[in-house]
Amino acid sequence: MPITSNEISVEVNGQKYALPAGSTLRDALKVSGASYIAGTAIGILKETAEERTGIITEYAINTPRGEFRIEIKNPESPSGKLWAEHFKEYEGRPVHWASSEALAFGPFEAEIKPSRETRTFEVYSVTFGAGGFDPSNTHLIFSLKKHTAEYGTPEDGIFAEVVTGRNILSRLSREDKILSIEPIIEWEQISEKTCTTDLSFPLEDGNSIFTYFEVELSRNAPRGAEHFYALTREGTLSVDVTTSSFVSDDGLKGEPTPYENFEPRREGAISVRTVGYGLGRTYISREERPSSLVHSVVGQVTKGIELIKLAEKGQKLSVESLPPQIVLLGHSFEEAEPVLSSIGVELVKDGYTGEDAVIVSQDPPTTLEILGEAKVTAYAVSRAKLVEIELYSENAPKSVDFFRHALELKTKTVGKLPVYMIYDDTYLFKTEKEVVKYKEILPENTPTDKVAGGEIGITNQAAKRMGTIGVRLGDDELFGPTGEKFSSTNIIGRIVNPDKLLDVKEGDVIYVTEVVRNKLKSNN
Repeated sequence: MPITSNEISVEVNGQKYALPAGSTLRDALKVSGASYIAGTAIGILKETAEERTGIITEYAINTPRGEFRIEIKNPESPSGKLWAEHFKEYEGRPVHWASSEALAFGPFEAEIKPSRETRTFEVYSVTFGAGGFDPSNTHLIFSLKKHTAEYGTPEDGIFAEVVTGRNILSRLSREDKILSIEPIIEWEQISEKTCTTDLSFPLEDGNSIFTYFEVELSRNAPRGAEHFYALTREGTLSVDVTTSSFVSDDGLKGEPTPYENFEPRREGAISVRTVGYGLGRTYISREERPSSLVHSVVGQVTKGIELIKLAEKGQKLSVESLPPQIVLLGHSFEEAEPVLSSIGVELVKDGYTGEDAVIVSQDPPTTLEILGEAKVTAYAVSRAKLVEIELYSENAPKSVDFFRHALELKTKTVGKLPVYMIYDDTYLFKTEKEVVKYKEILPENTPTDKVAGGEIGITNQAAKRMGTIGVRLGDDELFGPTGEKFSSTNIIGRIVNPDKLLDVKEGDVIYVTEVVRNKLKSNN
């Protein structure tokens, strides 16, 4: 439908819309129904960019199952040149064969010199191969796992790598084909750009709008992916630091994450620092950076990289992760089973299985491992053992941070708290995780007149039992919940339902969850 003089054309997350002249950002969101979280920043570009000259190295390959992209490793190699000159000829080619190790589109004729050499192919590498060592029977071969094979590959071997949309490859079958192949043209500069939370922002003809970015998490980094899930639990990423080469979110700075995946940090790569200063900080690359022994790559931005490039310090960005996180902790078997069944994951019940059962731990612990094994063992207890708490983050930020860190509530929705002493109406707890050696507990939010029953206290470093956590069921005007004097006690929150402690005994374990819970998520 043609655009009239009273209309403007805008693009929202890649889709074009016609709007009345004078429309605002709010109007564009309403018409498009775009994915957006209130308060997050939205990127806006004008059509004033110039194409970057030079060799194109990235291509988008569209299939019935979705789009994935490849990056040419050496454009000057024989295979790199062959691709650049003939890639349009591969459109319409079907999946000719597929195995657990690789899949191939073709056949087609190509000017290659097949080699009979057996080669090792890394996961997601791309090569030409000649069936029967016949160039007229050439295929475009994508490796799905590291393996050794004889494909009649040219001497220059692997010429490209799949960099985004990798999950698409495993979904392809012989009923699928290449629909289109498009080069990704980079832009040298953009003279007009903005990133704003102001929905009354006026739009102009030709504006491109980005409301969110999409992330594909790496199967090579299941625990790092879980770190990213925890960081973006509310569907947003905070822009705490911006430089020309990256943005970072410091929300889980200090939370350890293992090093799992060594690969180049391409534009849009998501990495987590695993040692040293900035441990636990999450980075998103704005430009290509080399691999690092202290940055584990956990995912890749697959849509909306423009939003990352436009973001400013202090803003929040809306993010969607693929696959979505599987959150079982804090939910019943009845809630979890249909969700897991819908994505082909078997649920094995362990522990208490009564009607009031609530899941407090799972094995495997991460979403990507669960999906990989298509099976998860969920351990549950009676809901009476799950204690809801409200934490005073504003009044005692450092002490609450200690508590969340000690119980792993920064990365999980349910924490474990062993009971080591009970006397009168006082309950004392010691965390399983030894954190007092490297976490200070300075006096903070110490009581002055009275401690209310059900309030949670931590002994600060003014006393010998620093790090002890306690709760007293009744009010007290002399001592804090850990039995210490007021000056040695930091009040960090309260138990919403303190009566649940009445049946608890020394040596028992209780489980705690913060009042605000996440909804159960799945791949659906």
